[in-house]
Amino acid sequence: MPITLLLGVHAHQPVGNFPEVINDAHERCYRPFLRTLYRFPEFRFAAHFSGWLLDYLLQNFPEDMALLQEMAARGQVEMFGSGDCEPVLAAIPNRDRLGQIHALSERIEHHFGERPRGAWLTERVWEGTVVPALSDSGIRYVAVDDYHFLCTGRSSNELDSFYTTEEDGRVLDLFPISEQLRYRLPFSPAQDVVRYLESLADQGQSAAIYFDDIEKFGIWPETYAWVYEKGWLEQFLSGVLASDKILTSTYSDYHAGRPTRGIVYLPTASYIEMNEWTLPARAARTFSDLMHREKEAGRGEESKAFIRGGIWRNFLARYPEANWMHKRMLGLSERLAALPHGPHTQAMTDALYRAQANDAYWHGLFGGLYLPHLRRAIWNNLLALESALDGAAPRSPIARGDLDHDGAEEISVHNVHLQAVLRPEGDGALVELDSYPLCHNFGDTLRRGEEHYYKKISDHRPGDTQATEGIASAHDRVDFKHDIHAGDIVPDTRARGMFQDSYTPTGGTPRPFSPYTLDRIQAPLSTVTLTGGQDGLVVVKKRFHLDGPALEASWQFPRAAAGTFSTEINLAMPSCDGFLGCYVLEDGSMPCGFGQELTRNALSHLTLQDGILKGKLVLSTSRPMNFQCSPHFTVSQSEAGFEKVMQAVTLRLTWPVAAGTVSVRLELVPDQA
Repeated sequence: MPITLLLGVHAHQPVGNFPEVINDAHERCYRPFLRTLYRFPEFRFAAHFSGWLLDYLLQNFPEDMALLQEMAARGQVEMFGSGDCEPVLAAIPNRDRLGQIHALSERIEHHFGERPRGAWLTERVWEGTVVPALSDSGIRYVAVDDYHFLCTGRSSNELDSFYTTEEDGRVLDLFPISEQLRYRLPFSPAQDVVRYLESLADQGQSAAIYFDDIEKFGIWPETYAWVYEKGWLEQFLSGVLASDKILTSTYSDYHAGRPTRGIVYLPTASYIEMNEWTLPARAARTFSDLMHREKEAGRGEESKAFIRGGIWRNFLARYPEANWMHKRMLGLSERLAALPHGPHTQAMTDALYRAQANDAYWHGLFGGLYLPHLRRAIWNNLLALESALDGAAPRSPIARGDLDHDGAEEISVHNVHLQAVLRPEGDGALVELDSYPLCHNFGDTLRRGEEHYYKKISDHRPGDTQATEGIASAHDRVDFKHDIHAGDIVPDTRARGMFQDSYTPTGGTPRPFSPYTLDRIQAPLSTVTLTGGQDGLVVVKKRFHLDGPALEASWQFPRAAAGTFSTEINLAMPSCDGFLGCYVLEDGSMPCGFGQELTRNALSHLTLQDGILKGKLVLSTSRPMNFQCSPHFTVSQSEAGFEKVMQAVTLRLTWPVAAGTVSVRLELVPDQA
């Protein structure tokens, strides 16, 4: 009997990605893929486009989307649903799961004429709790990795059709995606893939199930030339259609014509690579080494189901910055859900859904959390939503609580212009500084941590990843977009906050100044005062105060030994090391951009001009200080190689310890319209 090939592709671009990146992805992948498939009407397949990307393509490339609509009308392609803005469903509240799935299903029905019955599960992150929302939204089946099934004790030869699961009285059918096909398409020669599919038919397999990123067909390194210029895709399509051992089908038709293989309950899991990525560096290294040893011993396939790594939610524990965004999102979702229907607008819902897009909350093979513009898009939407909620249902100007569940209290102070969030204990630093007019968080940076793949940097030798046949997958490549040195990957010893203090006694070495403790809060004045001391030598009263569109930080020294005091301010500036960001001195001169080092002594005024921000930050001090300004870079891997990414401008202000008060004022000055 012929085997049925169920081929599905998933297309997504992160919310906030640069238009030129999306346009390039369309030119090198979406357009040639759709135009090639259009010429093979007998080849049936499934496609999922995230709602945000689908809107962009419909607006900017209507001719190519018309081809997709025609293929849907003639029954060649089945459109899959999902969460509208590509959230990890397990990581958002159930009410938002329902809303996101409905939003994309309605969009698909409007543009393609039929409501989806299948759904793409973002990053194949499976938790049983997502079943009710999917089922209640009219979704009847999803595709997850065969690894999920192997972890239940199923064998690979049992995974050639769908199974049924249930949760809270709702049922959902599950298709197991073949890892073997994921690694073959499109990296192995087309004729080899066709022969592999035919061999499965010879073994009596019912279906070969594939669903993976369409970006592998043109955007990953070397794939455009391989898939289109050298004809891989046409060869593959022709080979499948010419084979009397392979049929193609949509998931919908296959699902309608077959009974379920039976009940199954999957563990919390994602694809096997995620098990490694989500672990802390040392544990990830142990996991990787163990998997490598098992493969070398010929036990890899047999053992992998029993060598369990981490789960997707571990990213929120690994990266405090991701956890902070996530908990801010959950808090605003709750506020929006509690809002009466009248003030509740579609714009608020849209902002929440965009803020739930998965990409900026984690990091694996791609930049994700490490890419400032993706995090910035999350914060743009969170702050737009928060501002709208404040207008509809005003909150107290000062709030206290442990938002991120780390055991330490945070205090937020806000007015219509700004919000400052600080941790009064320990460093006494700000973790968030928001401009509501610009919907920008100046505290949105990322500390330099340890990643398990840094070992690849030191171990790499040229030619290590050359493929002997086909092309190398991005999972196997080790390339470099930038020169990476040992000092670039040294982990930070402190978080990258704002107004982190240090004290240097005369003739001594710098010491982080802590701990601070909360002294008092003056709600009508939007003021928080902290008290700190070190070794009996220095006592400091540290004060934060909101004054309209300005934040003022000040230090008073009731007791002070000789030495110097410094504070470090890490600021997320959207231009990063691009040409639109620069320092401006009081005389109007522009000595350098944010990507360069700047040192000035006896300075009391500095402007940070940022063309992408559409505004500037004016920093002024009550007395002349020594300024050291430098870019803060992190190193991360991407599909194109290891890269250095600028996360923040680091300003270090230093002055002699003396009696009296020293203050630093940060004022936001929007560009003139």
